[in-house]
Order: sequence, then structure tokens, then C-alpha cells
Amino acid sequence: MLVEENSMSSGGCLCGSVRYAFEGRPKFTGVCHCAHCQKQSGSAFSVNLGVSEAKLTVMGEVAEYQDTAESGATLFRRFCARCGSPLFSVSSSAPGLVYIKAGTLDDTSTVQPGMHVWTASKQAWVGIEADALQFQQQPSAG
Repeated sequence: MLVEENSMSSGGCLCGSVRYAFEGRPKFTGVCHCAHCQKQSGSAFSVNLGVSEAKLTVMGEVAEYQDTAESGATLFRRFCARCGSPLFSVSSSAPGLVYIKAGTLDDTSTVQPGMHVWTASKQAWVGIEADALQFQQQPSAG
């Protein structure tokens, strides 16, 4: 996602009950193909932006589901309490980082995934560009 360092991005849920905004560029944008993201999104994968939790402002009622990720980390999946739209995830393995669901952005035109993770679980019919950065599982933080 190509945005200015000090710009604001915004988004929200399907019904409009939850709105959010964050400042600056995402630390990364990636596609997760894990089985849990497939079930949670109701699709073949989830496109996520990694943003500093301190730069995120959320307005509205957000519900939470505690999940155990394939990596073993505790994952808190946050969604609109009214319409159920998945909005964010927070992982115990990445303190201070929030994963925003890219499809909830008001403007998705600049979203450019930089990597694909958990490709070992991807659907066979999903194609990934040959030169794309890919990880069979979760890449190490270091």
C-alpha cells in the first residue's frame, strides 16, 4: 500500500457501525492462506495490512473471538458486533501490531500485497505470481 508517511487511511464494516482510521503506512501487506483465515473470511485467503496498534483509532462496538493460530500463537479476531464483518486481528506473537482486513478499507486501490504466508494451506486453484515472496508457514519475525 503506497501512502504518505503522515497520511490517514480509514475503513469500516459492512453496516457502518464500526469505523476506524490509522496514520501512516502499513508495516506490510500480505495474503494469508492458513485454514483459519479461510474459514474466518469465507474465502480462499485473507489480505491483511500490518499497522501499529498505537496508530489505530476504532469507533463502534467490536466483538472478539479468541483463536489459536496454526503457529500456536493466540489470535484475537475482532469483528463488528452488529453485522459480523471481520475487521482486525491481534496476535500474541506480534505485540503492538494489528492486522487490518484490507477489504474493509474505504479505498483499496493502493493495496499491493508484498508476501503470501501459509502457502502450504493455500487452495490448489489459487495462483500466486512466480516472483512473489512466499512462505510455506509463518515467517520468523527476525
